[in-house]
Amino acid sequence: MASNNNSSKVVTKQDITKLGLLSTFLQASFNYERMQAGGFLVSQLPLLKKIYKDDKEGLSAAMQDNLEFINTHPNLVGFLMGLLISLEEAKEDRATIKGLKVALFAPLAGIGDAIFWFTILPIMAGICSSMALNNSILGPILFFAFYLMVFLLRIVWTHLGYNLGTKAIITIKETSTLIGKAATVLGCTVIGGLIASYVNITLLPEIVVNEFTTVSLQADFLDKIFPNILPFGYVFFLYYLLVKKKTSPVILIISTFILSIILSFLGIL
Repeated sequence: MASNNNSSKVVTKQDITKLGLLSTFLQASFNYERMQAGGFLVSQLPLLKKIYKDDKEGLSAAMQDNLEFINTHPNLVGFLMGLLISLEEAKEDRATIKGLKVALFAPLAGIGDAIFWFTILPIMAGICSSMALNNSILGPILFFAFYLMVFLLRIVWTHLGYNLGTKAIITIKETSTLIGKAATVLGCTVIGGLIASYVNITLLPEIVVNEFTTVSLQADFLDKIFPNILPFGYVFFLYYLLVKKKTSPVILIISTFILSIILSFLGIL
């Protein structure tokens, strides 16, 4: 395997920083045939042209490989791009470059989804939404500042992937399972807390025991047995319909609206 020595380097740190910013075009031409392939190629194209400045056949082969199917996480794709650019610069075998791309884009997608979509962003959204609901302008400011930081980290991941080169394979294999499992557990915990905090189902009917005593079906019965059992049950019922029965999310949302209106009209909620 060729070594990426200093004499063969044509890519600068500024180029890698630019690549990290260009990675925002990943989903610019998203489609159901090749997913993110168009944006994946466009992001790397300026560096590929620099690497294959006098080699049209090499550039053509690199472009063709990067136009093949890919679907990975937009916040971590810079890591993969940096890694592949380091291999392109070292003039590695095309089969090796292509194999690494295919082997890595799915694990990076899983890690990114677990960390960003299912853990960090829901936590920040929950905290900042609570602040906003309490009339604090700091809530939205903090959320957008955090999202900006996540965006700028694309540059860090890109430099990391480029500097690690082929050693990145070992790093990902050693940590992907642990990181993914830990993030999933934390994400489930956060989602459980959000269900209790933001999904509110309260039964209004009361049972008349005698002329002096009434029993609230919600406060005196259900909450004594299992607080928030109705939000818990309804959320997981929707999850069952969504995952097991493949029910459309749009149908579930509309059904929830209609059910809420009817039950409110009847005085049940």
